[in-house]
Amino acid sequence: MYSRGSNHRLAGSAFRSQVSVLMLTMFASMASIYVAGRLWLDSENRVYLIKELDRRTGQAKSAISVDDTLKIIACREQQKKLTALEMELAAAQQEGTDLKRLEAQKGIVIRFVIGRSANRGDSSDKDIDSENMQTNDFIILNNHVEAPEEHPKKTKLFFIHAAENWNAEFYAKVNDDVYVNIDTLGATLATHLDKPRVYIGCMKSGEVFSESTHKWYEPDWWKFGDGKSYFRHASGEIYVISQALAQFISINRSILLSYAHDDVTTGSWFIGLDVKYIDDTKFCCSSWASGIFLTTHFNFKKEEKRTGKPT
Repeated sequence: MYSRGSNHRLAGSAFRSQVSVLMLTMFASMASIYVAGRLWLDSENRVYLIKELDRRTGQAKSAISVDDTLKIIACREQQKKLTALEMELAAAQQEGTDLKRLEAQKGIVIRFVIGRSANRGDSSDKDIDSENMQTNDFIILNNHVEAPEEHPKKTKLFFIHAAENWNAEFYAKVNDDVYVNIDTLGATLATHLDKPRVYIGCMKSGEVFSESTHKWYEPDWWKFGDGKSYFRHASGEIYVISQALAQFISINRSILLSYAHDDVTTGSWFIGLDVKYIDDTKFCCSSWASGIFLTTHFNFKKEEKRTGKPT
């Protein structure tokens, strides 16, 4: 299914009926391991200061300077942060184990998808590499620069990578603020196994905006006729394509056009092809409250931790 920015994974479901379904989610990245390392560097000083305060307090000596007191308070705060980081790292390692179990037992593969920093090799890139060594839950697109305007390209690279590395029945793109009930999604996809070229999602159209200052500006607005309305395509929060369509994207990567928005871009690739469109309301925002798929604003989005923006 992609976007702890938003800018949020490959999942699938093998079910007990031996059905192997695979999806990927485009989520992105949180990595703060280096902070833990830096905090450890002065651990001896922190321990010494705290022990000194305890010793003086125990001897009924209150003659400790304000400066020393402030240092000790700061050290204790750093210890709290360090403890929190250690817990976060432990959770990340556990997540990696859970992902392996999910893949082995149910045929479900889940990954965060992220590109590289515009300042290649900076601390953000190092953070991502470091966390991935711990969790192995990323698809790192080394030839892609992470930026909001590059989402259509990122989506294409995601499907290419997924199709080339996992032999799946389905591939799903899911934003990082969407919580997915994997079992329910798997059951939904299992009903479409008889369709070799299927495109599933909340189908929509919508206005094409030609004003360059508009949030949803489309530079290629003139291609959509006088009515300026997009063709039917699946909403970008969550949609699924079958293996044949993912392979089509991979094979024709060099000639597939991208528009301003990733969901419109994906839909454009299937116009003119013999594709079965499935307009499923369970993939629509209005139905998420039912518990099938839910929007969730995570406290720590991986991409947001890195860029300060959601994907």
